Amino acid sequence: MGASTLVGGAAQIWDGWRLRQGDALLIREGRIVWIGPQSQAPTADKYIDASDGILMPGLVDCHTHLVHAGSRLGDFLRRLEGRTYAELLEGGGGIHVTVAATNATSEVELRALLLRRLERWSASGITTVEIKSGYGLGVEEEERLLRVARSVDSTMRVVSTFLGGHALPPHRERSDYVREVIEEQLPVCAPLSDAIDVYCDRGAFTLEEAERILTAGRSYGLKLRIHAEQVSYTGAAAMAARLGALSADHLERVDAAGIAAMAKAGTVAVLLPGAMLHLRDPAPPVAALRAAGVPMAVATDFNPGSSPVADLWSCATLACLTMGLQVEEALAGITRVAADALGLPDLGRLSVGSRADLALFDAPPGDRLDARVLIQHMGGHQARWVLREGQPVSLPLSSKSVSDGCQSGEGG
Repeated sequence: MGASTLVGGAAQIWDGWRLRQGDALLIREGRIVWIGPQSQAPTADKYIDASDGILMPGLVDCHTHLVHAGSRLGDFLRRLEGRTYAELLEGGGGIHVTVAATNATSEVELRALLLRRLERWSASGITTVEIKSGYGLGVEEEERLLRVARSVDSTMRVVSTFLGGHALPPHRERSDYVREVIEEQLPVCAPLSDAIDVYCDRGAFTLEEAERILTAGRSYGLKLRIHAEQVSYTGAAAMAARLGALSADHLERVDAAGIAAMAKAGTVAVLLPGAMLHLRDPAPPVAALRAAGVPMAVATDFNPGSSPVADLWSCATLACLTMGLQVEEALAGITRVAADALGLPDLGRLSVGSRADLALFDAPPGDRLDARVLIQHMGGHQARWVLREGQPVSLPLSSKSVSDGCQSGEGG
């Protein structure tokens, strides 16, 4: 058997479901093999000191558009003047501005931009991020974006999602572009993708078009996700649930039938408060989702137009303040439930058999050592250290924190 590592001394642990006190974790071959009272911990080859910290699973950002170039300041200013997101998109702005800038940027520069963004994600304790394409809107262009996303997997665990169905390119016939997504983009992009997504809404793709795209993606073995009910009600959430989608994202205007379908299918609701806030949209019906038993994740939706929000912790707090989540729901939403939205049930939780992705946080100065204060204090939290499958990935572990063998009196 491989070498073992004991992580102990944390003031508190959030395990994905509940808060725990006085427990330790044993890691072997990248997975958690034991969790329990530190006084009963097995002997280990290494000890990682989590003293006076809040130990959590590595965070999961389950909805981002991280590969892009260019500015959308113009959109922001026009929305402040009263223009709507849908009006900008239908007028050739919005996503199309980013498509033009991204397609004019070299692959080398796109990768450099992505790596710079991921530095912030990693420092905040994120170990897994979903990255969508969708700013290429052409066969070679979409393939290039997915290739860039996959190229950084050694830095951050990346789940790549093909989103050729992000917008209709100007001056293209609808039927011709939908055919291209299904018959030309998908065969090239599927080998670089874990999932397929489509934006079904006013100004984007119809319900029938979205179903055709998702069904085609499923035939390539891709997991299904959807941008649903954001700008207007379309029935997309119910349709995606019927097809077995992992998640329906946004949901500001989902109806009771959509919620019931999601609950029956186990489809995760991914809440995106950054977009809701920037677009001044109403909140999704969180109370109805909760009552129906729909699991709720929280993500940044980081993109240059509708959610230029680069902090998952801020989104978790906003989900409580503007959408009505409880603090424990928000903590689950950026860990365990976010992992479920990506079809990764061994991430986002600290339990026997789970992958050993961990992040240690300090409480804000002078406050309680309690994971809930990280939601109360909005944003900016940086991890003291981060492990991915038991190995340090972000802030280096100091010689004080890691030693050969268990420290005296710790872990048996």
